Amino acid sequence: MKGRILIVEDELKLLDIMRLYLEKEGYEVTTVSDGSLAEDYIGQQDFDLIILDVMLPKKDGWSLLRKIKAHGETPVILTTARGEEEDRIFGLELGAEDYMVKPISMRELVLRCSLRIRCKMIKAEPTINLSNMTIDEATREVRENNVIISLTPREFDLLLFLAKNINLVFTREQLLDKVWGYEFAGDTRTVDTHVKNLREKLAYCSNHIKTLWGVGYKLEG
Repeated sequence: MKGRILIVEDELKLLDIMRLYLEKEGYEVTTVSDGSLAEDYIGQQDFDLIILDVMLPKKDGWSLLRKIKAHGETPVILTTARGEEEDRIFGLELGAEDYMVKPISMRELVLRCSLRIRCKMIKAEPTINLSNMTIDEATREVRENNVIISLTPREFDLLLFLAKNINLVFTREQLLDKVWGYEFAGDTRTVDTHVKNLREKLAYCSNHIKTLWGVGYKLEG
C-alpha cells in the first residue's frame, strides 16, 4: 500500500472515478460525499493525503481545511469548479498544499498525490538522504560522501526547505517568505546568491538544483 487517501467530493461520479484510479495505483482510499461526515473521519482517523472539494453539503471545504490543519500536518489537495485567483490564494493561505480546478485530469491527480505523499514522508524522516548527500535536521549537519560540508545557517535552511519539498518549484519570493521570513528587507537576488553557494559547496546541488527561467528553483530527487 502506497498510502491512505481520503476523498471528500459530492459529485458521486467523479468521486468514484478518482477512487478507481487511485486504488489502481495501490492507494487505500476512503470516500465521503458530505462535509459533516468528512469532519468525523478527519477527527478519528489518520490519512496520508486528503483530496477536498471546496463546495460541499452540510459543511464547506474551507471549514474542513481549517480543522485538518488544526488537527495535524496532513497534506490537502483542494478541488473546485471555481478557478479564480482569490479562491486559490485563500486556500493556500489556509494551509492547502495544492489546488486543482475541475474538470480534473486523473493522470495529473495521481501524479500530484504521489508527490504530496512523498513530500510528507520525507518531512517525517529524521534525516533526508538524497543519493550521497545526507541532511540531518536535528544536528543541522550536511554530509556528502560522509564528509561534513560547512554551510551558513541560511544556506542550510534553504537546502532543508527545498529537500523537504523535493521536485516542487518555488519562486524567489516564495523562498524569501518560507526561508527568510516576512521580516526580510532584502531583494530576490539574495536567493540567487545562496543557490550559487549551495551549488559550489555540494555536488548534489550542482547537479540537482534546477533553475526554471522566469519562475524560480526546485531541487530534484
